[in-house]
Amino acid sequence: KQWYQRRVAITAGGVATITVDDNAENCIVIVGGANNLLSEADVQQAGELLANSKVVVFQMEVPLATNIAALKLIKEADKEIVTIYNAAPATDSLPEELYGLVDIFCVNESEAEKLLGLDSVSSTEEAGVAAGLLVKRGCKMGMITLGANGVVYQDESGENVHVVCPKVKAVDTTGAGDAFIGSLACLLADSSLELLSFRTKVEIACSVASESVTKLGTQSSYPTTYKS
Repeated sequence: KQWYQRRVAITAGGVATITVDDNAENCIVIVGGANNLLSEADVQQAGELLANSKVVVFQMEVPLATNIAALKLIKEADKEIVTIYNAAPATDSLPEELYGLVDIFCVNESEAEKLLGLDSVSSTEEAGVAAGLLVKRGCKMGMITLGANGVVYQDESGENVHVVCPKVKAVDTTGAGDAFIGSLACLLADSSLELLSFRTKVEIACSVASESVTKLGTQSSYPTTYKS
C-alpha cells in the first residue's frame, strides 16, 4: 500500500463535530484545519500515486482548486481510472469544467437540491431528474443517494436505475453516505470482482451503508467484509 502525506505545524487536523437526534438523523459541523492546506503542489507530489490508481474518490472538505488539479492529472494520465466525486458538504455551484472530468458524480437529496437549484429531490422520480441534470452538465454518471429509499443513477444512455436498500432500524445515520461511496470504490477497484455488474456493486454498497446505520458512530459502525 502507498499513500501521500505532508505534515504541517501551523494548524490542527480537520475536525467534524456530530450531533444525532431522536430520529437517528445527524447534523455535522466541520472545521477544515489541515484539510484546507492540501494544495495543487501536493497533487503534483502525489502525481505518480494518483496516475497508478484504479479508483479515486473526491469530496468537498479540501480546496476546490486542489480537486480540479487532481482530476486533470488523472485525465491526462489517460488510463482507465474511475473518478467518483461526492459534492459534500453541500454547495450551490461548481465550475462547469469539473463535471467533464468526473465519471460518477454522487450527491444526496439535499446536496442535489442546493447544487441544481431544485425545490425537491425526495422521490425516485425527482432523483432521476436530478441525475439526468448532472449528466447534462458533463459527468458520465449522475448518482443520487436517497437514504432509506436507496440510490438512483443515470448514465449517458439516459436510463434511470433505482437500487433499493435493505430495510433496517436506523440508530445513527452519520457516515452512511461515506460507507456507500467507500464500499462502491472498493468494489470497483477489486479486480477479482470484474464479472459483477455495476448494478450489483451498487446493491452491495447499499447493503454496507444500511448495515452502518444500525450502530452508533461512523468508522466504528462500518462492516469490514461484504457479500456478493
